[in-house]
Amino acid sequence: MSNLISTVDLPRDFTYPPEFLRVVELGLTNLEPWWIMDGEILFRRHLGLRSRYPADCFVPFAERQDNDDVACWDLDSGGITVVHDFASPGYHRENAFVNFYAWFRRAVEDFIEWGE
Repeated sequence: MSNLISTVDLPRDFTYPPEFLRVVELGLTNLEPWWIMDGEILFRRHLGLRSRYPADCFVPFAERQDNDDVACWDLDSGGITVVHDFASPGYHRENAFVNFYAWFRRAVEDFIEWGE
């Protein structure tokens, strides 16, 4: 799962946080309904978000399988924003989290609820 967005294609001054890399390294990437993206899917989503929301600086990392929500680092806010992709600009921001672990805790809760 090391096929993340390359440093060449990432926004300047952004590096993947160590807590995210640890989760990926441990293989905790499928928390249905969320899953952490990699490879071509991740790169296409990154380019799509840039074209659909050019006023925002998002780095996507996970998407929900049951809707168009995408978890992203929001470089403008410094936290995590869940983007409802394909929504009109101004209506695309769903939820905000202070950091990756706050989002990850919610993803685990979603996983538990999903299986009930």
